[in-house]
Formats: sequence, structure tokens, C-alpha cells
Amino acid sequence: MSRVLVVEDDEDLRTAVAVELRAAGFDVDEAGDVASADTAFAREAYDCAVFDRKLPDGDSLGYIAERRRTGWTVPVLFLTGHAGVADRVAGFESGADDYLGKPFAVAELTARVHALCRRPATRPPLLRVADLEVDTARHEARRGGAPLALSAREFAVLEFLISRPGRAVARADLVEHCWDTAADPMSNVVDVVIRRIRRKLGEPDLVHAVRGLGYRLGAPA
Repeated sequence: MSRVLVVEDDEDLRTAVAVELRAAGFDVDEAGDVASADTAFAREAYDCAVFDRKLPDGDSLGYIAERRRTGWTVPVLFLTGHAGVADRVAGFESGADDYLGKPFAVAELTARVHALCRRPATRPPLLRVADLEVDTARHEARRGGAPLALSAREFAVLEFLISRPGRAVARADLVEHCWDTAADPMSNVVDVVIRRIRRKLGEPDLVHAVRGLGYRLGAPA
């Protein structure tokens, strides 16, 4: 089942869109502003996102453009009352994959979301934060140009963190995505692997603890 995030500040419209998408077979989460969407992206992997153009805490174009610069590849469809040529061009230049003007037909929205979710997932083979590089194609990691000797589990955790640069990642999400069998997210398995990764990365530290949640990978403080 494809997972979709609907980001719209009009609660009635957001609920209506979410209901229709769920009826079409999608697993749907909802957010009312950029901050809530950012939190959702840090915790979940989405196959598509539907964004209102104007949100209470800013224009979503800037947010999408910033995320695209980090290598973020989730397909995005903009819903907006500003559907002129210049607006559509600005949307595509900021990283939109599709654009649908308001008012819109629900059947068309559903068809467009289906099309975006069918696109093959892509991700840059080389992910970078500061002087750390993770080559997902070769399954290699380097810091300052020096190769890192990582176990398969350590590489999986590091890859998951660097694919969400600067975002807080919950221990439960790390367990779900980086362990082949069920592991108790309340155990210390994640913390043990993180300690080993930190030791191998060296100083300055790039992996930062987020109290009560998990970890984030980002440039040194």
C-alpha cells in the first residue's frame, strides 16, 4: 500500500482529500503546516506528498526546494489556487512533480497521485553531510576521504540517518528499517550500534542524540 502525506491548512479540504485517497487504497497521513510535515517526513517514508502551496508558516515552494537540495526524492504534487503559467513554472523549478489547480476533481487528484506513486524510487548514489560520504551504490562510506570499516548493520543505520540529514530519527524507526528481524525498540540495540558508528566516524561528532526520541545526523555543532 502506498503511503501519502497530505499537507493542507484548510481542515475540511484536507480531511476530504484524505478520505478520498484512503477510499482509493492509499495509506494517508495529514499535516496542517510545514513544521508538521517536516516532523512527519522525519518519522515516515512516503511514496508521495500532496502540498497546499500557501501554508500558515510559509510558502511550501521554499521548503520543497530546500529538501530537494539535500537529495530528497519524494514525489510532490502541489494543490493551489495560483495555477497560472508563472506559478506552475515556479513550482516545477522548486522541485514539484505535478501541479493541480483549485478547484479540482477528486478523480483527477487520485489518478495523479497513483501516477506519482508508480514512479520508481530514485536516490542519489552519493550522500554527503559535512566531510562524510555514503556511497549507496558501492555500499561504502568515507570521512575526510578515508574509508570507514562498517559492519552491514552499521552501514544500514548510517545510510538511514544520512538520508534524513538534520532530521530527528526515532529509535523505533531505525529498528524497523535497519533490522532484519523484530527487535525491541526499547532495548539498547540501537544505542550500541550508534556508539560503534560514532567511534568509527571520529571527531567532530556528526551523530547527535535527540532526547526522548533517537538520533539525528548533521554537521558538527
